[in-house]
Amino acid sequence: MTIAHDAVILAAGGSRRLGRPKQLLTVDGEPLVARVARLALGTRPSRTLVIVGAYEDDVAAALAPCDVEIVANTAWTTGMASSLQLAARALHGRGRPVLLTVVDQPSLMASHFAALLAAHDDGRDTVSAYGDALGVPAVLRASTLARATALDGDTGFRRLWAKVPPRAVRADELGEDLDDEADVTRAMAAGLLDDPRNKLA
Repeated sequence: MTIAHDAVILAAGGSRRLGRPKQLLTVDGEPLVARVARLALGTRPSRTLVIVGAYEDDVAAALAPCDVEIVANTAWTTGMASSLQLAARALHGRGRPVLLTVVDQPSLMASHFAALLAAHDDGRDTVSAYGDALGVPAVLRASTLARATALDGDTGFRRLWAKVPPRAVRADELGEDLDDEADVTRAMAAGLLDDPRNKLA
């Protein structure tokens, strides 16, 4: 049985290196942001927040079929910390773990969300491990999310984990994200993203 939890999807970035919104790249015709929302909703969170910023209207439109709460981050250009702080304020006082994820890991599957939630015992955060890195998706304790006020810029929670090392669930495939056009080309070649060149005119 899945633990009671909320979910937060970070989708506010400007995709500066890619030059177009990665949130709206598609898999089988489904925008990445909607796909990740669908996978997160499949874990049955009590509340599901999607933090939007750049391309706000288009990203919100892509989420129309999803039963999520859209939270606009007007300070998205300052970095990820501002989105985490919005999430912390929105979920303040709820006291339950939070499934935190992003939209630019095309290999992400529902089974990994399930593994993170199954491993979590609230004694420490539960994070994904790929290569030598620890990161998202993650299941954060409510107390960890509340500490987002201590972050700034593009700083995530990794420096907070130095004090209380998290539990890690390995998923090396998630180390391949979508930062630039070369990443997108590799993902299309692997069948992880739609290739618009294959569409019939």
